Amino acid sequence: MQDLAGKHIVLGLTGGIACYKSAELCRLFVKAGATVQVVMTEAAEQFITPVTMQALSGRTVYTSQWDTREPNNMPHINLSREADAIVLAPCSADFIARLVQGRSDDLLSLMCLARPMDRIPLLIAPAMNREMWAHPATQRNLMQVSADGATVLGVGSGWQACGETGDGRMLEPAQLLEDITAFFSPKLLAGHKVLVTAGPTFEALDPIRGITNHSSGKMGFAIARAAREAGAEVTLVAGPVHLPTPRGVTRVDVLSAQDMLEATTRAAEYASIFVATAAVADWRPATQSDQKIKKDGSGKTPVLEFVENADILLTVARSERAQSRKLFCVGFAAESENLVEHAKAKRQRKGIPLLVGNIGPLAFGQDDNALLLVDTHGVRELPRAPKLTLARELMTEIAARLPDWRV
Repeated sequence: MQDLAGKHIVLGLTGGIACYKSAELCRLFVKAGATVQVVMTEAAEQFITPVTMQALSGRTVYTSQWDTREPNNMPHINLSREADAIVLAPCSADFIARLVQGRSDDLLSLMCLARPMDRIPLLIAPAMNREMWAHPATQRNLMQVSADGATVLGVGSGWQACGETGDGRMLEPAQLLEDITAFFSPKLLAGHKVLVTAGPTFEALDPIRGITNHSSGKMGFAIARAAREAGAEVTLVAGPVHLPTPRGVTRVDVLSAQDMLEATTRAAEYASIFVATAAVADWRPATQSDQKIKKDGSGKTPVLEFVENADILLTVARSERAQSRKLFCVGFAAESENLVEHAKAKRQRKGIPLLVGNIGPLAFGQDDNALLLVDTHGVRELPRAPKLTLARELMTEIAARLPDWRV
């Protein structure tokens, strides 16, 4: 996906072992459609060569403010003016201190100081030892550089090259790409709290077996990511799936439909938008065996009785918050046939402003999908596309409906 198509990024590398990640980050930027101009400090050249970064970016790497290739001898002006953003990855503790002090004794710091702050953002991906990260001086500098207008992208936690473990690692390239994509996204849902349910539920028969379905959770996770990109505060209630949590999203893991009901109703008290993407089991076993149900050799199958699970979407849609129009509810209908007919009927039955339909067998586990939007005005189709693309379109559709909903 060309998430950064048309963007020009100046990628600044400062001294640190995390420079090895910058090569992959540069590759991901280019793959996402951006053009990349790499600028390196002298210290960064001790960890990775300009040749490597030139090969990945397709552009000559700049390392000196005295570079004679610039006719006016002003690379700090020329390179910064072309950028949509300057991304410092890795950004060392020393370079953060330089930014705070306004030092400009090398090309990269000079470029950061000379950039037009009103239109060229500065994004910082710190990388350092855990003790350096936790030091009061570093934390003071981070607060000051944020106050001065930079965006600090945070750090990861884990094993470090020095052999210690803790906070301070540079985020992984894929995480940085996700954060930077979100940074550039229109904030259509700024100020909103979005609640998303995703994935299947698992209804236990015994400690070993249970009833579930083929939902992978990919659509719901894509919606959570798209909502975060759109500026919302996002809570994701997830059934048993093996997917990484989208950046900046609060995740609540659940197992059964009852677990999901309880987690969802709690979170709905604070949400302004609810998107019910989860494929919740309609029924659960009336009883759960304490031990594994075994064959006894008689050829007789066990007799199972079921009870109906609560309808999570209906429960939330009928809550006082939704009825007072403080909560915009969006339902999903996964059908196997007669999609339009079933989707229209389900929207009426739930009493919600928007229902999204899809053919479950064509969507479960897939990376793409096709959606049908059903509201009071009729039916609109979103053609088959990657699920993240559809999720972003859905956020635009929701944002467009909110003003009328609140009237």
